[in-house]
Amino acid sequence: MRLFIVANTGKPAVQPALDALLAHPPAGIEISGVDRDQESDLAAVKADAILVLGGDGTLLSAARRLGGRQLPLMGVNFGRLGFLAGFTPEDFCEQLADLPRGRLPITHRQALEASVIAAEHADRLLADAHAGCRRRFCATALNDAVITAGPPFHMIQLEIAVDGEYGVSYYGDGVIVATPSGSTAYNLSAGGPIIDRQVAAFCVTPICPHSIAFRPVVISSSSTVVIAARRINEGTTLFCDGQASTRLAAGDRVVIRRSPHDVLLVENPRTPPWRSLADKLNWGASPRYNGAP
Repeated sequence: MRLFIVANTGKPAVQPALDALLAHPPAGIEISGVDRDQESDLAAVKADAILVLGGDGTLLSAARRLGGRQLPLMGVNFGRLGFLAGFTPEDFCEQLADLPRGRLPITHRQALEASVIAAEHADRLLADAHAGCRRRFCATALNDAVITAGPPFHMIQLEIAVDGEYGVSYYGDGVIVATPSGSTAYNLSAGGPIIDRQVAAFCVTPICPHSIAFRPVVISSSSTVVIAARRINEGTTLFCDGQASTRLAAGDRVVIRRSPHDVLLVENPRTPPWRSLADKLNWGASPRYNGAP
């Protein structure tokens, strides 16, 4: 198996792990190249899989730079949480030998595509929202697309419509549209639900809405979400996975739908999803009582 490596050498422990792997690759593994700058186009690499040494952010960047190419990503967490990068620095070399043998599960993770349609083309939005000449920005995201108020940090007014239905207008600090993979990230911090990765759904979660009635809602990932920027700040910005971004202007529409290309993720069979929630988020943990161990 040809393995390409993406290494975030800005993390101190990554370089020694990379050196050890290059010196002694597991049986059945041929290292076809190494990307250290995290800026290269990965769509054309000659490999059967990509090993990501870094953390969830490094893996999100690699997924976006694949441009839809269906290469499995195996993430090793040298960061903090590591929900997507599910392998640990201590055991990944041992488990890496199982990859060419087909012993590591590979899952399809839904991704989303976010496009910005400028205000002057809004009338033709439904007719040809995906016409290249109409989009001034387009990016994919494995976790989420987020509109944030930005400086000078006044509340903004957004209007959200799903599948062409009447839009709901509200004031707040923005909105998150998250995939199941991203439901445990910013979406969770903003009060959104955790969505099982096998559920074909998105979650629309308002950020600090000026309404106690506007709650997060889970919708089908076959739906198209259109968010109109009604009243915004100079710094109001759309972020995809916290990396690709563009400023928004009043009247812009953000069109969010499921990407035609899923992301293939190599899963760690030693840390199944239910256990990850308990171990990494303390989900379901009981209160600590006086005198209890």
